[in-house]
Amino acid sequence: MEVEVKLRLPDSSAHQKLSEVLSPFHLKTHLQENVFFDGAAAELSSKRAVLRLRFYDSDSLCVVSLKAKAVIVDGISRVEEDEEEIDPSIGRVCVAEPWRLASLDSSRILRRVKEEIGIGDKGFVCLGRFKNVRAVFDWKGLKLELDETQYDFGTCYEIECESADPERVRKLLEEFLTENEISYSYSEVSKFAIFRSGKLP
Repeated sequence: MEVEVKLRLPDSSAHQKLSEVLSPFHLKTHLQENVFFDGAAAELSSKRAVLRLRFYDSDSLCVVSLKAKAVIVDGISRVEEDEEEIDPSIGRVCVAEPWRLASLDSSRILRRVKEEIGIGDKGFVCLGRFKNVRAVFDWKGLKLELDETQYDFGTCYEIECESADPERVRKLLEEFLTENEISYSYSEVSKFAIFRSGKLP
């Protein structure tokens, strides 16, 4: 189970201000491309599951992930998650030809998808993609991720932190943002849900 605090920032100026305030704690920035798949008969979405390939930094890394049953309440997200690395060149082939996902027996996650979800004879389809610029910070022993998510229909800004004690982390972040006069709200839906809706929240 992945548990994250997710706070949404209203606009690019709030994102820029928070980036500047956090700059002394900056570790790295990733350029991410997220590509999503379903079964041709919507087998994954009918079970509230999401299959994603995420490419990092000019294909230096590719991670396949399976998420399911995501719930966000008061800015705290809980979702079942399983992920593993695969060869980026194989990932790109699967983006170009999604049916090849069914033949990746070397992937534990794709075996799970076939066995547990039951992808039919028509195989996989690509749902599309979006890009994300993720700045990572080490702040007070917490790993903060500041996201600029770029959809075809607009851009969203969010700060996230994975934690086993999300209520405490949410309180810390709320106090920090308030002290620095940075507006925020609780995220109500996932990035994938926004992508599928085709409009900004």
